[in-house]
Amino acid sequence: MSATTGEIKRVTTHVIQAMKQRGEKIAMLTAYDFSMARILDESGVDMLLVGDSASNVMAGYETTLPITLDHMIYHAQSVVRAVHRAMVVVDMPFGTYQANSEIALKSAIRIMKESGAHAVKLEGGLEVEESIKRILMAGIPVMGHLGLTPQSIYKFGTYTVRAKEEAEAQKLREDAQLLDQLGCFALVLEKIPAHLAKIVSESIEIPTIGIGAGPDTDGQVLVTHDMLGITKDFKPRFLRRYLELFDVIREATKHYISDVKARDFPSETEQY
Repeated sequence: MSATTGEIKRVTTHVIQAMKQRGEKIAMLTAYDFSMARILDESGVDMLLVGDSASNVMAGYETTLPITLDHMIYHAQSVVRAVHRAMVVVDMPFGTYQANSEIALKSAIRIMKESGAHAVKLEGGLEVEESIKRILMAGIPVMGHLGLTPQSIYKFGTYTVRAKEEAEAQKLREDAQLLDQLGCFALVLEKIPAHLAKIVSESIEIPTIGIGAGPDTDGQVLVTHDMLGITKDFKPRFLRRYLELFDVIREATKHYISDVKARDFPSETEQY
């Protein structure tokens, strides 16, 4: 029986890796709060990412850098309480793993113990090898992230497509192999050429999850607020909006305001 059909059960690292082996695509979305996570989980999504994109989406910051470990744990706790089926992966925020592998391990342990999440995600390859090793040795599943890594935005200076030049593409291929060999259970590939994502996906054993990386990755992830059209200004080529909830919610709110002003709400049937 497919992992994504029939009887509801918990999605685990084993399930995710088995999906790659049988060619079943993996669906992943972001979640930051109980109410949205409950809807997404009941819809049958395979994985939920408590992304550091909460810094942008929930807090209104320009980048992902300001969000703290405490913030991420709070969001993860809210999501985990809502979820019965999906695997919950939590981003390790900027500054909690890059410089020191001991700090990385302590940060990952805090996320797992305090939130009840199922895995952590961190950005980078060779540069964070020691941090990944320590976290994995503690028995904590790790999802990698290569390509456009938003926590390095000031290094890149732009959100444009990464690894278009051969030198950077070669490093990405090498980093993907490294993450596979270290024991990461999956790998996000963000905003890289589709042909490169296909090569990487076919060359490693672990599943790849693409965002702006074409159709040949083993799965896809989008920011839920972008996919549902709650955000308005973010319009990259890879984003498909399935709804325009910003407009729907705005019109509903205007209707409510109008009803209140006109003394139409509450009616006789809406009172005690």
